[in-house]
Order: sequence, then C-alpha cells, then structure tokens
Amino acid sequence: MSTRASSDTSVRSLRVYRELNNRERAGWVLGLTPAQAVACLALVAPVLLSLSAGRWAEAFGWLLVDGLLAALIVVPVRGRSAFRWLADLIFFQTGVLMRWSLWQSKAATGLPGPRDEPDLPGVLARVAFPDGPPFRDQGRLCLIHDTGGGRWGATARLTHSGVGMLSDAECERLAARLGNLLIAIGHREVIDRMSLLVRTVPDDGTEYDVWRTAHEHPGAPDLARLATDELDATIGSVSVRTELFVTVSGTESALRRPAAAAGGGTAGRAAVLYRVLDGLDDALKSLGIRTVTWLTSAAMAEAIRTGFNPAAAAVLTNQQLTHGAAAGVEDSGLPLAAAGPTFAPTPAARAYHHDGFSSVSYAVMMPEAGTIFGSLGPLLAVRTAGERRTLAIHYEVLSARAANRAVQANRFRNNVMTDWKANKGFNTTAAEARKAGGARNQESAVAAGHSMVRFTVAASITVPAGWNLEDHAAKLENDASGRFRLLRLELAQDSAFVAAALPVGIGLPRLRGALD
Repeated sequence: MSTRASSDTSVRSLRVYRELNNRERAGWVLGLTPAQAVACLALVAPVLLSLSAGRWAEAFGWLLVDGLLAALIVVPVRGRSAFRWLADLIFFQTGVLMRWSLWQSKAATGLPGPRDEPDLPGVLARVAFPDGPPFRDQGRLCLIHDTGGGRWGATARLTHSGVGMLSDAECERLAARLGNLLIAIGHREVIDRMSLLVRTVPDDGTEYDVWRTAHEHPGAPDLARLATDELDATIGSVSVRTELFVTVSGTESALRRPAAAAGGGTAGRAAVLYRVLDGLDDALKSLGIRTVTWLTSAAMAEAIRTGFNPAAAAVLTNQQLTHGAAAGVEDSGLPLAAAGPTFAPTPAARAYHHDGFSSVSYAVMMPEAGTIFGSLGPLLAVRTAGERRTLAIHYEVLSARAANRAVQANRFRNNVMTDWKANKGFNTTAAEARKAGGARNQESAVAAGHSMVRFTVAASITVPAGWNLEDHAAKLENDASGRFRLLRLELAQDSAFVAAALPVGIGLPRLRGALD
C-alpha cells in the first residue's frame, strides 16, 4: 500500500489521510492483474479451438473445466484469490500432517543450546541476533539480522504519555513531525523501514509490591493497611500499562558498501547503523517520546519472551527490581536461548496457541474515506482485565526513483482505462474519477519532494488459553467496526502474530510481494 497525506482537513481541523488503500498489484482489465488476465486468455483458448473445429461436446467440457479454473483465479475471497486459498490450505495441511509446525523448545526437551543462540519457532527461525559493539552508554546493542529478508536493524524501547489527552493542534503537530521523520528516513541510504509496536500489558502490581515492601513503615496503623490492601485489590486488578517499541532496518545491499569501509562483518554493519541511530533519538523525541533505550540482547530476549508469554513479565520485573543486573557481568539477564515459547502446538487455521495463551491476529484495512491521527487508539482499549492487545504499524519509505516509477505507473494505468472507456462510450464512475485525481495529486506531491510510503497495520489480541478466544476476538472486531475493516489472517496466524506482537521489524512484505 502507499499513502499520501491530503491537504484537506476534517471538522476537527485534523489532517485526513486518504488514498490509503492503493493496491500495489492493481487490476488493469476488469479488476484483473496482467497475470490473471493472461491466465484467463489461456483458459479461453481451448474452448475457442474446439468451437472453431465444430466439436461442441468437447467445447462444453472445456468450458466447464476452464470456468472452474477461472473462478479459482479471479474470484477474491477475504483478500486472497480462491486459487491462493487452495494453495495455502494445501501447504498448511501438509505442515500439520508432517508435524513441521509443531514447536517445542530445546530446553523443554532437555537439550538446551548455548545462551546466545536463539531458539525461536516459525518465521523467527531465520532471524539472528548478533551483538554489536558498545553504543554510547547503553552497552552492546542487539542487532536484528533477518537472513531471509536480507535486512539488518535494531529495536528501541520508548516511553510516551500517549495522545488520548492531547488537543487537536497537538495531534496535528505530531502528525506533521511523524511525516517529517519518514521523509528523513527516505533521504537516508542506510535504512528504509520503521516499525512502531504498541502492546498493552496487564499490570500485575509487581513494581508496586516491590516498592511497597521497601518503603512500608512497620508502625503503620492496621486500618491504614486494610484500606490500602482493599484499594490495591480493587484498582490493581484492572490496571493496564503499555509498552512502545520502534524498530528501524535497512537492506543488506544498502549496508554492504559503507560496512566494508567501516571494517566489514557484523562490526562494520553495526557501525553504519549506529550512525543512523545516533541521529534518530532527537527525531523520535520530537514526537513526544521521553526516553529512547536501544535494546541489548537480554532486553530483546525479554521483549520477545513477554510477547509469547505475558505472564512472564511479572517474574522478569521482580528479578530486575530485587536483584538487578549482576555487577560486572555483561550477559546478565534473560538469555536469547530462553526468549521463545516453551511449547507451541500446531497452529490452528484461525488462532495461534503459545505457552498457555491464545492469540488472534488481523490485518487492519484502511477506510476509503480516510482516517485521522490517533484513530487506531480504540483497537488498544482493553475490555476485560487479563487480555492483551497489540498494534503494529510497519512503514517502508520508497526511494525517490521507486516513488517516481510507482506514481507514473499509477497515472498511466488510470489514463489508459479512462481513455479506453471514453472511446467505447462508457461513463467513468465516481470511484474511478477519484482515483485518477488522487494519482495526479500523488504525482505532484512526489515531484515536490515528498516521499511515498508503503505500510501495513497489524493488530492482535491475546488471552489465557482457558478463555473463550472467539468472544474476545469479537470485541476487538467491534472496536474496529465503523472505523476500519479487520481481515483475519487465516492459515498464517503464527506469522501474523510475529508481525503484530513482536518488536523484530517483520511484517511488511517485499514490494509487489504476496500481500495485495
């Protein structure tokens, strides 16, 4: 998808983001992509040859077979063609029957590996987490090397007060600054992707309990203790905190040359990334971020572990507050070998089960009428104490050359279809006229120096395994109703969970990739 911020404003004087649903693989002929159109023409050929030879029975048989195949290719079903659904179902069932998708950690089997060797399921098996050299006063950062996607990145934990209480003018300023940050990323040659992840965390009161134990006066009146315990039981059970992460990454091809000049290897790539990270702190703080802490290996392991198992946050927090990091021990904390789940059964078609929890993940489809800054907030509104919601936005800023090619292709496609309909005497619909106008405006914006951004939004909800998962998934869908359309990522819930709930920067397919 590509997006452009329009200059129109809503009644609330907030910028409205439109043209958010421009498909990368838009159809040319009757909504079909060129590949689909060629496939349909190839299916028609046997029917025409049989008719020309006067073999009517054979032509009728070909018509039935080719009609079924054409329906599989053309008919869309919940974001995918019927043929794509059939292929995905075959691969999914093959993985289930061959037990490829069943996961159990090495530690659970009694064969633990080295502390610094990640033991992760599914799509995360392709990701390595090498340590970089020391970065400022934050120690050795954990780099993210996606060997499958050919990308290098790093993740930071952010603290932010949120936008719920901000005025319209303040939201408008934050939206403009976010746009400036994306433009700045587009002007850099090293990184081109940024992922924002927000997770709600059920507040179990661990930090408060540790603080109260350390500060409670031994001579406090019994009535005061009783009143405090009642308040803790009433308020603490419904308390919710949020975690905010940002992940930036660049391609191996973009990093290779400057990394070679910096010494090569992991250290050279880390040095090139560090130069970018050093300049991102101020840009992030302009968005209202109070602190930016780039993650070490132990912090990354904790972020992944608590993503799979929210209940582990209490133990890890208590360990940090009561014992802290071992003095002089650089690799203290949770090892990467313990970052993943202990056990994850074969994923179901519509859900993902992991370490006593169940999750449902969705792709968030943007509305035709556009959206405003902060409108995704209701998707994070926890309705039941104990559930967790996550929201991830993955951005990729296209280079100036790629943006120019995209807008020119979009304009050419719209012009061809408009001229063909005019020559045949067909009227142009309002939707087609709006798309044509949007293509011209987008081309003007790119020519003026603005960036084109690919993006995807993923959301998930996680509850204990004993709860009714479908009821809580319906609550998330109700919160999105009237604002966005949620597309449940069936047959890919394990990969969708990684995109929606884990701060590793995975979630945006390659340009003109598998996701339409």
